Order: sequence, then structure tokens, then C-alpha cells
Amino acid sequence: MALPSTARTSTLSFLSMYWRKAWKPFASHKYYFVLLLPGILYFLLIHYWPMAGIVIAFKDFRLIDGVMGSPWAGLKWFQLLFDSPDFWVALRNTIILSVYKLVFNFPAPIILALLLNEVYHVGFKRVIQTVVYFPHFLSWVILGGVLYSLFSSKSGLLEMFGLQTSPLMDPGSFRGLLVLSELWKEVGWGTIIYMAAISGINMELYDAAKIDGANRFQLVRHITLPSIAGTIVILLILKTGHILNVGFDQIYNLYNPLVYEVADVLDTYVYRVGITMGRYPFATAAGLFQSVVGLILIVLTNRLAKKFGEQGIW
Repeated sequence: MALPSTARTSTLSFLSMYWRKAWKPFASHKYYFVLLLPGILYFLLIHYWPMAGIVIAFKDFRLIDGVMGSPWAGLKWFQLLFDSPDFWVALRNTIILSVYKLVFNFPAPIILALLLNEVYHVGFKRVIQTVVYFPHFLSWVILGGVLYSLFSSKSGLLEMFGLQTSPLMDPGSFRGLLVLSELWKEVGWGTIIYMAAISGINMELYDAAKIDGANRFQLVRHITLPSIAGTIVILLILKTGHILNVGFDQIYNLYNPLVYEVADVLDTYVYRVGITMGRYPFATAAGLFQSVVGLILIVLTNRLAKKFGEQGIW
């Protein structure tokens, strides 16, 4: 039954008023939204649009049939994934490496930022910052070549110290090399975030503490660390969410068959078994497993952070 003319007019008037009210913030800040547009498009096209491809994990995907034309396979690929002994080896290696990097590499930028904050000579401070930031801008292809040259059994540091076995070929030392090489590459970049957080601390807090007789260690303990605790917690939550992603580029450029037993992680396992062999549903199932575990860990760590009185991500 059609609405009376007065009811239609009232509805159109309400919708028009609602539209003007909803559009007003966009109209008054339109240039800010224009600046946001490239970032929004990036996330939509690169991160969200490909998520539709997770349906491949539940199909017997064939290129000739396409995604929609391929038959459904249910949980077949997940069963094959969990029944594979190599998958559990890769999962174990991933968790071990993630824990090592979390324990040793996560606190390093915090400590470096605190140390740089104590340096008063501006020139020396800038030199140190440049030196520690620079490796972040080099790819793992370049750094991998540097490490192979340094730890070659026929040249480099090994020859200088008379060592015969390269840590790149030794399963016992390869994990340590991965942790230290990532620390070398990323510690400076992480320091930038904490230095920015420290620069926002009210200097009057330090002045008041000095009047009360606080020394440098007490200033750091009672003012600096509590002031940047929110930043530390947020980065820890994000780091925990990526616990099953330990860096494909790094490991792929450094590992070899001699260290597969300790270095083959989920990312390299998926690439070697799923991508190079054309088992795309298998690779998608493994990737979906990583994403689900990461999401669960982010939610749990965010709740844990709130229980300890921190703000969290949401």
C-alpha cells in the first residue's frame, strides 16, 4: 500500500535532514579526508579486497575453473595441513623464533631510546641515531649477502678467528643468528617510536622530581617508563598478534637445507609446499590458520592489558 503524500514528504524531509547532518563533518573537513583517501584505498585494495580469496581454502581450486567455478572441498585442506608432520615442525620453529624475538628484540628499542634520551651532545646523538636507523632501509637481500660474506667459511670473520663452521650452516647457532640479525636491522626503527613518546613527556615532571632529589635512574623508573607505558603496551599487543609471522624475507634469504629442521617456519613452509608446488588451497588454509591465531592473540592480549589498567587498542 502506497504511503500518503504527507507521509512521503515527511520521510523525504527526515532523510534529507539526516543526510545533511551526517555529511556536515565531511564537508567541513573535506581536505583532511582527501589526504586520508590514498591510505584508505591502500588498505581496501591491498589488505581487505584480497581477503575474499580465503574461500580458496575451502575449495578444490583449479586455475582453469576459477574461484567460483571450483568445487567445494569443505575442510579437506585443513585436515591435510594438520596431518602433515612438516607442518608441526614449522609451527614449532615459528613459535620458538617468535618467543626468542619477543624476549630479546622487543625490549631492545626501549632500552636504546632510554639511553639516547640521556645523551645531551646533539651531534653525537644524531650520529648514533643515523647509524642504528640505517639498516632498516636495506632489504634482506642486501643484508643476507653481507651476512654470507661475513660468515663465509673461506673468508670474513670466520677466517679471522680461525673458525671452520659457519653459523649459517649450523642448526645449533642459526636461530641465534636470526634473532641478532633482526635486532641489528630493526632496533633503530623501533627506537623512533619510543623517542617520539619520550619527547611528549612534560619536562616539569622531571624538574619537580629533581627538586625532590631523584637521580637519573629514579627519573627513568618513575617518570619516563610510566609515561611511555601506553605506547609499549600497544606495540606489545601488535607484536603478539604477529607471533606466527616471524619474517619470511629474512629467513628465506638466509636459510638452506642444512638448517631446515630449526629454520623452516610457517611462512617458508607455505611458500615451499603451497606456492611452488601449485597447492594454492593448501597455502590459503595455512595462511588462514595464521590469521585466526593472530586475531585471537590480539584480542586476548588487549583484554589482558585492560585488566592491568592500560588503555589497549580498543
